[in-house]
Amino acid sequence: MLYEDAFVAERYAGIRDFFDAQAHSHPEAFDPSVRAIIDSGRRFGAADWCQASDRLGLLRQGCDAVLARFDVMVLPTTPTLISQQAMRADPIELNRRLGLYTNFVNLLDYAALAVPACLRADGLPFGITFIGPAGSDLRLADIGQRFHHDTGLPAGATGKPLPPPRDIARPAGTTVRLAVVGAHLTGMPLNSQLIERGARLLQATVTASDYRLFALQGTVPPKPGLLRVAPGQGHAIALEIWEMPVAHYGSFVALIGAPLGIGTLRLADGSAVQGFLCEALDTIGNPDISAFGGWRAYLAARSAPRQPTA
Repeated sequence: MLYEDAFVAERYAGIRDFFDAQAHSHPEAFDPSVRAIIDSGRRFGAADWCQASDRLGLLRQGCDAVLARFDVMVLPTTPTLISQQAMRADPIELNRRLGLYTNFVNLLDYAALAVPACLRADGLPFGITFIGPAGSDLRLADIGQRFHHDTGLPAGATGKPLPPPRDIARPAGTTVRLAVVGAHLTGMPLNSQLIERGARLLQATVTASDYRLFALQGTVPPKPGLLRVAPGQGHAIALEIWEMPVAHYGSFVALIGAPLGIGTLRLADGSAVQGFLCEALDTIGNPDISAFGGWRAYLAARSAPRQPTA
């Protein structure tokens, strides 16, 4: 569809006046392969475009349904490596082959980011491409940057180390910061509810010293309840701060059941963030685990083998 169907006409339409004036009188103004592809777009009419658009629309529906099941799609950037000599001999067909894992991204209006992955045994490079829906560019940039730094590769052929990672800031008003203290922490049973909504971990920190943490009995999976108390009566409790797209925040909050809710938490640095809280009435009769300093430490202490007594 990209090289032989009516969508080729879009390339011709983009430079129609220039092409019609120059392509035949001054053929040297074009790369021969580019000229051949663009010239083929002149044979398509409006009906051809409509048919191609209808077919692409059906294909997009199927692909969107598949992509919605994943956080991100990962593919090789190219299926193989081709020498310059071979490419000059058969540019159109070999370009088509190189685009096996990427041509559909343009047609389906997806976002994609190619990242170096490793060097092969023969010293040639291999890379992967992260693919997501339209508008996911910043999310892909965040994932791609972290992956690239984890490879340990230098900055291209320079041999120099990569520069320090940068914070991939999202536009103001499009995200909300959320503090989690229990089952939504990294590696915990409900963390997937954050991941599947495009949330990313910003930092691990602690609350101000005005909170108490309770192990809520009968919750599935087990959860803690965080309660704000009078100054001097609490502890600093470990938590994680996540950033979630506003568009998905409502569906996340809708999953929260009693006795938990969302309120405003005060952090040790004096700032405030939305996060999980529990009403005082619902903490009565539940073990106070504040002294552990956090849910993860409490669970670790519970699972530690007991030492035999004399």
